[in-house]
Amino acid sequence: MPYIDPIESSPDHYTVLLENEHVRMLEMIVPPGESDIKHSHPDETVYFITGGSAKVTMENGDIAEMELPDGATMWHEAWTHRVTNVGDTEIRAIIVESKK
Repeated sequence: MPYIDPIESSPDHYTVLLENEHVRMLEMIVPPGESDIKHSHPDETVYFITGGSAKVTMENGDIAEMELPDGATMWHEAWTHRVTNVGDTEIRAIIVESKK
C-alpha cells in the first residue's frame, strides 16, 4: 500500500515540529467530533499530551475504540489508519516517526 503523508492528507491536524535524517516529530491535534484523513506512519512512538476517546479505523476496515488518558504513550509499527475523536475533549499528541 502506498504511503500517505499525514502532513499532506490532514494539514489541519498535523504539524512538523522537527525533521532530520533520524526522525520526524509531528504534533497531532484532533478536536472533539473531528476526524483526520486516512494516512500512514512508519514505526512511531506517540505521547498523548491530552488524551480522550478515539475511534481508529484501520486500512482493512477494522475499528479500534480507545480511551487515551492524558500522558499515555504507545509504540506502533508502520501502519495506515484514520483517527476520529469521539469524545468531548481535544486529543493532542506528539508523534515521533522513525526513519530507517
